Amino acid sequence: MDIQDQQGFIGGNQSNTVMALEFKGSGSEYFRIWIVNLLLSIITLGIYSAWAKVRRNRYLYSSTSLAGSSFEYHGNPIAILKGRIVALVLFAAYNLAFKFSLAMGGVMLLVLMALMPWLIWKSLQFKLYNSSFRGIRFGFRGSAKQAYITFLLWPILYACSLGLLAPAWHQRIKQFQHSESRFGGTHFSFDGRVSQFYMAYLWGIGIMIVGTIVICVAFAGTLGATIFAARSENIAVAGTMVSLALFALAIYAWMFSVYPIFLTLLQNLIWNHTKLGNNQVSSHMDWKKMTSIALTNIVGIIFTLGLFIPFAQIRALRYRIESLHIEVADSLDHFVAATQEQVNATGEGAADLLDFDLSL
Repeated sequence: MDIQDQQGFIGGNQSNTVMALEFKGSGSEYFRIWIVNLLLSIITLGIYSAWAKVRRNRYLYSSTSLAGSSFEYHGNPIAILKGRIVALVLFAAYNLAFKFSLAMGGVMLLVLMALMPWLIWKSLQFKLYNSSFRGIRFGFRGSAKQAYITFLLWPILYACSLGLLAPAWHQRIKQFQHSESRFGGTHFSFDGRVSQFYMAYLWGIGIMIVGTIVICVAFAGTLGATIFAARSENIAVAGTMVSLALFALAIYAWMFSVYPIFLTLLQNLIWNHTKLGNNQVSSHMDWKKMTSIALTNIVGIIFTLGLFIPFAQIRALRYRIESLHIEVADSLDHFVAATQEQVNATGEGAADLLDFDLSL
């Protein structure tokens, strides 16, 4: 889809303006940030990782723009470090508890299960409050009760259903995240249905199963032909080992190829059912393009021994961001101005001003 300009008309009725997000980050710039962050995090035994996250997020946010205005990240590295220390202490206590006794480990597991929804809730508040656009902060109004239902009750139901409730739980997570988020005084909404998540999962699992069956049949025939044509037992064994190695590689490659297809289905589903006030958000990711990016990224990472990772991240992130559009029911300037008036009238909620982040 061609975009004439950042505020140009793309589709919809004449009163609406459809705009696409733009990402200006480059792999070479991000590589310098990535390599310095990695080295300093190693030298400081992970302490610098909090500052690394802030530096990385500020670059990625500032590289993302809508109608010529960039997003901003305001996270405090000290707050992030505190959250990581808390997480480290909790998981260290969990591991140590099992070394003393199974009962103590079980108690610690229950404590972690009881704390995790609260920590995720605080993390969501932290991330959104520390994000802004044109000077207006995002926020999260979801309650602790909702967090416990979403991240404690639903995981229990998911486990009891042997995974059959995975799409329903996924829908509940996105409904909680999107419906309880806000931009200034304007709230997001989410109307994606459980049935649509089941359909996306069925498509993803179906594609995976069909491809796996094709690979199994193909390699079964190849293996049989190799054994039949072998002139000695040693040749047969060597041929079998090579065939099994190629089979494992093919299965791994196929599973990796299915992931971007599934990712595309979910991103389009989630964002096509998300609104900001009366303004519709949409996603136009194409699974063929996403699969091509993913496969070439993994090839680049392998042949550069990991040095291509930051370039791969930027390539995938650029496509995902630039696939997002927002249909503004008037103009972005009027919408932002109205939102700013709401913020000035109500003020930012003190409950959102919580310096806590688990980097989940």
